[in-house]
Formats: sequence, structure tokens, C-alpha cells
Amino acid sequence: MTTELLLGGAVYSPSAPDATAMAVTDGVVVWVGSDEVGRALHPDAQIIDLGGRFVSPGFVDSHVHLTSTGLALAGLALSGTTDRSDCLRRVAEYAAGTDEGDLIWGLGWDDSSWSGTDPDDRRFPTTTEIDAVVGNLPTYLARIDEHSAVASSALRRLVPDLADAAGYHPEEPLVAEAHHLVRGAARQLVTAAQRARAQRRALDHAAAHGVVAVHENGGPDISGLDDFLALADLDHPMEVRRYWGQPVGSADHARELLAISRADALAGDLFIDGAFGSHTAWLTEPYHDEPGQTGISYLDYATIRDHIRACTDIGIQAGFHVIGDAATASVVAAFDELAAELGTPALARCAHRIEHAEMVSDQQAAVLARCGVVASMQPQFDAAWGGSGDLYEQRLGRARAVGLNNFAGHARQGVVLSFSSDAPVTPIDPWSSIRAAVHHHQPHNAISARGAFAAATRGGWRAAGVNDGLTGTLVPGAPASYAVWDIDDLVVAGSRASVQRWSTDPRSRVPALPDIAPDARLPRCVRTVHRDDVLFDIGVLDGGGT
Repeated sequence: MTTELLLGGAVYSPSAPDATAMAVTDGVVVWVGSDEVGRALHPDAQIIDLGGRFVSPGFVDSHVHLTSTGLALAGLALSGTTDRSDCLRRVAEYAAGTDEGDLIWGLGWDDSSWSGTDPDDRRFPTTTEIDAVVGNLPTYLARIDEHSAVASSALRRLVPDLADAAGYHPEEPLVAEAHHLVRGAARQLVTAAQRARAQRRALDHAAAHGVVAVHENGGPDISGLDDFLALADLDHPMEVRRYWGQPVGSADHARELLAISRADALAGDLFIDGAFGSHTAWLTEPYHDEPGQTGISYLDYATIRDHIRACTDIGIQAGFHVIGDAATASVVAAFDELAAELGTPALARCAHRIEHAEMVSDQQAAVLARCGVVASMQPQFDAAWGGSGDLYEQRLGRARAVGLNNFAGHARQGVVLSFSSDAPVTPIDPWSSIRAAVHHHQPHNAISARGAFAAATRGGWRAAGVNDGLTGTLVPGAPASYAVWDIDDLVVAGSRASVQRWSTDPRSRVPALPDIAPDARLPRCVRTVHRDDVLFDIGVLDGGGT
């Protein structure tokens, strides 16, 4: 047995709130406490000097798309574009360095944030405008939410009968079936080697941000089976749980699809609807800026209900992509019906989940909590789009926008929260997610730093069906999945004034967390470890002594 003793830091552990040291033997935390006691108990251990750094449980990102994240990290990034002209200029510059016949895969344009005196500069690029700067290069430019895309004529021509597909337009961004077909055509132009490099790049990037496990959300329309199967065979020490988003109608169908896809569960991005930005989230009332539209429904009620029932019958997780309030109403009604039919213990044992859960009432959250459903949510959505005049208000109007991403409401009703990035939609950056949840644009929707931290660590494991009371914490007996951080200050903060007074009192023995105030410097990761594997290390920790 090999024991490492980490000394001289601050270890976040509920079992020892003042811990400065931690001992790890063969990938398991065996002790936490003070430096002096640690040296006495483990005289032969390999010493790692933390140098005052902070040690936390490793983060879990419970909703990612690894291939598209990796492509975005090394490819054409459009998230910083300021208007249509700027977007077209960046595409033209990228195309100039692209070999003939190669795919241009771009991501991140967001017309809701574009400005300019000319109204034309605040709209999406058209097919004709893209063709003018890329020529014959097949080009796929996904909107930031990845539920619509501009595609060049060269890429469109690879899809037979595209004009007959729902969501088709000759000049405007493609949505629904037309978008899924064009995205599939673009995926086919990514070689196996390019795909593997993209997946590794995304996992390495996650590890550099203190992430020890991710949940890949795959499906026929978002990634394709070839991509999903390739990820299962990728050799990388990061833990990857793989969800396949395709509906099943029976237990036998579920077993068959699990065998074919080699998925961990039939959940994730099984689309009930789309996204607000693309006007495809399914609403009960029309969009504020498109009065004739209420979005798109991809699954009917019977399909939703039967999928949950089939997965429950064989004891695996079911789950759905749910954003609009009409989509929420449909899935909540299905859980409510099945709770009466199967009993809530049968549902809760499976830890079914919904992705995003942006538009959920307290009454609906209570049903989800009763059924043991986990909400995998993205706090950086509010940071990006929840401000005054931003996308949520543009699409929904203020009255509806202020209720979105209600982390506090979900928590009050007892819904288990798991935080994630939906990368590449928002960056894999757990501390930014925690800060966004604590400093929500609507204070009544915010949660405490400790609650947000739990959702980004232990909550991610619970979203994977792991609820052993140990995993996702740093206590004796827990898996040694942790990250080491350079920080400025440790603070203890409560979510309300009454809590603040007690939790910041030293007698409360509440473990402190790094300062995540809006103007604070967020922690910088220097090492990430998952059990016996070092996922990331910049080489600043002193070690090797005994």
C-alpha cells in the first residue's frame, strides 16, 4: 500500500472543518485532520506540501458534449462576435486558412447579444452571406444553444431532400429536423482521428478545471451513434458516464438499445423541446418577440410516459431535455401518473433526471422531488442571458424571465440539484457556475455558496445514481477524487442574514470556501486527481519526501 500525505493547506471536509492535511492510500481517503497528527499517524507516507493551497472534492460536470466541445476549443469560436458583420469577418478569416474540401465547424454566435445602429447587424447571417465568404467549403455554424445553425450551400447539398424537412429555410438558420440532418452531415466529415483528438482535448480541458467526471449527453440528433461508441473506447483516465437520448417503448426495447449503444442509461439529451434562443423551447404561451410561435414539441405525452416506465421497469435512469414550460408540464404529468401506477419508491430508486429544468413552478418541483428526479442545471445560463434586456427577457418578456433557473425554489421543494456547463454552450468552469448560482440576476432564485458547491460536486454523483454518502466528499472511506487550488481568500457565507450570523461564527465549524464574489479572483487549479490517476498537474506541488 502507498500512502500520500497532503500537508500545509486547507482541506474542505465536513468531518474535519479545520483540516489542513489529508492522507490517501491506494485511491481512497483514509484520514483528514491537522498536520501534526497526520505526520504522527503516517510516518512513512510520501509527503506533498500544499503550500497553503485549498483542496476540494473533484467537480462533476453532469452535462457535456465532448466532441463538439473539443472542436470548439480548437476551431472557429464565434461567442465573442459583436454583430453580424463581425461574425462574417471571422468566418472569412477562418475560411482563408482552411484547405479545400475541409469542414468548417463553428459555434457560438448569439444574435441576442449583438448590437449596432444598423438593424441588419443585429440579425443572423444568411446562407447567401455565408457562401460569399466560404465559397465551396462545407460550413456548419451552430447558434450558441446548438438548436439551430447556419449552413453553407456546400453542406446543405450533402443532405438529400433537405428542403422537405421540418424547420427548413433556404436562407435562415435551420431548426428542428432540418438542423438535425445538416448537423449529421457535418459530423460525417469529421474523421475518426479528428474526433478522438477533440474528445481528448475536451477531457484534458475539464481536468484542468478540477473536473474528475463528466456525463456525456449523446443521442441520434446531437452526436450520433458512431461518436457515442467511439467515446466508450477512448482511453482516458477521466470518468465518463454516457447517456443516450433515444426513446423506448418497452423494457425489452430499453435492454436492446442499451446493448447497442453501450450506454450507462437512456437519458440526457432526449429532446422534448429545443431552446429559447432558437425559438424552439416549447411554451404554453407565445414568445414575446415572436407572437405567432410557441416552439417545438419533439415527443408526445405517451412517448414520454412509456419511456420512463420502460426504464423504471429495468432499473435504469430515464431523462429528458426540458426547457419550456409546456415541456415541463408534459414530463411532470408523466412522472405524476407513473407515481400513482408504480409508486414513488420505484421511480426514486432509478434517480431519473431532467436536463436544464429552467421553467419549473414550485408545484411541479414538488412532484419531481417526490419522484426522486434529479435536475441537471446550468447556472452560467443565467449569467449569460438572465440580465435586464438579455435573451430571456427578449424571448419571454420580463414577467416570465424572472422565474427562470430557480435554484432556490427547486432546493426548497427537495429536488436534488446537479450543476453542469452543457459545454460547449457555456465553458467547463465549475467555479464560474458556482458564482453564477450564488449571484443570480434574480436574488430570490439564488442559493448559498455551500449549496452551489454541493451541486457541483456531490450533486453530480447523485445525478449519476451514486448516493452512498461518501462519493463527492473528502472524508475517510471516500474515493480520493480531488483538486488542489491556488486561492486568495477563504470565506464562509450564508444565503440569508440569519444564516450568515451563525454560519460565519467560528463555533459553527462550517468549512470555508474560496471567495466567489463577483469581483474576486476565482481559484486556479494546479492538480486534479481521480482515485489513483493524476488527471492534471502543473508541477508546483513539492512532494517526494517522507
